[in-house]
Amino acid sequence: MKPMLIAPLCLTALLGACTEMGTNVDPILDGAPNAQFQSDLSACRSLARSQKQLDQETMAAAAIGAGIGGILGEVDDEGDALGGAVVGALAGAAAGASEASDTRETIVLNCLRGRGHTVVN
Repeated sequence: MKPMLIAPLCLTALLGACTEMGTNVDPILDGAPNAQFQSDLSACRSLARSQKQLDQETMAAAAIGAGIGGILGEVDDEGDALGGAVVGALAGAAAGASEASDTRETIVLNCLRGRGHTVVN
């Protein structure tokens, strides 16, 4: 399979695996949860899922990774620019997806706080 076909497939698989990342956080409460907690947690998780994984920041990270990887692949005696670009794009996309996951987790926790739950983490 050619590297040009492998990169989009790997990127799609990577982002597909990250679909729920950040939304399944189990918050630590200061005190016992009230009767409304599970409903609020579900609503906050849904809100966090609406945050796209493949956003502009993730795409920018993938593009920067591809550029750096391509340059390093060209400079390396045994490497090639295309292979380096593919690896760099995947690494950049993974970093961007990780950042989006952190954002989603923050959304869940802040949403619960906003609904009156005392969330420690």
